[in-house]
Amino acid sequence: MISLWRGQGMARWALCWLLLALWRFSAACPESCTCINSRISCIDEDRGIVSFPVLPSEIKMEDIAEIYIENQNRLFSINDEDLKFYRNLRNLTVTNTGLTNISDQAFQNSGKLQYLNLKDNNLLSLSWKSLRHLNISFPLLSGNPLRCGCENVWLRQWLGEESERQDLYCVEADGRTWPLSKLSLPNCVIPSVTASPSRVTVMEGGSAVLLCHTSGLPRPLLLWNISNLFSSYEVIDSDLASELRLSNLSSGDSGRSVTCTSENVVGENTSSVVLDILFPPEITKLTDAVSDHHWCIPFSVAGNPKPELQWLFNGDALPEGDYISTQIHDMSENEYHGCLQLDNPTHVNNGMYILQARNKFGRDEKSIFSHFMKEPWENGTGSDAAYYEDTPVDPEDSAAVYVVVGIAAVAFTGFVLMLIILKFGRNSKFGIKGFVLFHNGPAEALVSSQPSNLGPETR
Repeated sequence: MISLWRGQGMARWALCWLLLALWRFSAACPESCTCINSRISCIDEDRGIVSFPVLPSEIKMEDIAEIYIENQNRLFSINDEDLKFYRNLRNLTVTNTGLTNISDQAFQNSGKLQYLNLKDNNLLSLSWKSLRHLNISFPLLSGNPLRCGCENVWLRQWLGEESERQDLYCVEADGRTWPLSKLSLPNCVIPSVTASPSRVTVMEGGSAVLLCHTSGLPRPLLLWNISNLFSSYEVIDSDLASELRLSNLSSGDSGRSVTCTSENVVGENTSSVVLDILFPPEITKLTDAVSDHHWCIPFSVAGNPKPELQWLFNGDALPEGDYISTQIHDMSENEYHGCLQLDNPTHVNNGMYILQARNKFGRDEKSIFSHFMKEPWENGTGSDAAYYEDTPVDPEDSAAVYVVVGIAAVAFTGFVLMLIILKFGRNSKFGIKGFVLFHNGPAEALVSSQPSNLGPETR
């Protein structure tokens, strides 16, 4: 009875905590919306909302997976900040509202969005920039008065037959409507772009000039992706071309691609140039040996072209084979990361290790002293003394050794005593060896040591 009462009491407390959590979550909800679990719903037409619903903390907004907005005729836009903290949003429905504008960066933090319903709003256009980062099949757009202009040509190209299934139309300036799938405007051409040369090979510290040409309608905008360059640069634009002048080229940019992007309202295209910057080797890391599955002396070496590596041990070339070998585990932007691997090294492997790196533009070397095992004589009195590791001896192990030695000594002593007894027992007159002969005077008589079975007459 008591157990049942306790179980019911715990269930009541759990229910109370759940209701309290739901109440606190609901209390944080915008006044004209409802919030349950990970869902926000705004469908109250009378009170309505004039901006996108926002919760009082970023943590609560990160918990939201679905937002449903309907019948909100005073909601006109979704801007860059509205969805900023809804990072785990998966389903978004905004339908039958006054929505006329969605900014280019509205969904920049919505990488997990899978479903987007924008039916029956007042959208005249939807930029390709707003949806380019999303992993959704197709947005639902029917019921919007899309304009028959260049800004919506990309939708026709992207949706294809899906535009017919959704029954999408666009509206001409004179009010006529056309199926979006039939939209064809001669003055709306997605840009083409070419960057040259496709690859630049130059020595570190040198300079290079990259060219980018484009075409398209409306007139495209050319942009170089140069925000992460270590090298110095200058951009010179002219009509439908752009020139990127690189100077004091850094080895840190070797292997990178410099991208030229051409974009207009119809879409975008890109073209890239690979920077192949030549520079002499540099050993950026050489550290003491570490023990893992094998012993390893870690190193990192940069260089272009790839440096040749050579190890010296105590001043002599180190031969490599099955037990000692150079391993490269990773490579990034002309930097090679690896280790000198040693299998079961002993005291003979203790010493100075020198890593040399060479290519046709120069060389570099660094050294490290590695100690794997004590010398055999370090714990003895001479060069031939036995070698033991400085490992504490377990008292139980010592006791066990003494017991075994004692048992062996007792057994050996018993064995020796037994041999002595057997040896002297053979010659003793008290020994019993079958029949024994006794001499009694001149006449010899045989007397059996065994009881006689002869009768009185025979005797």
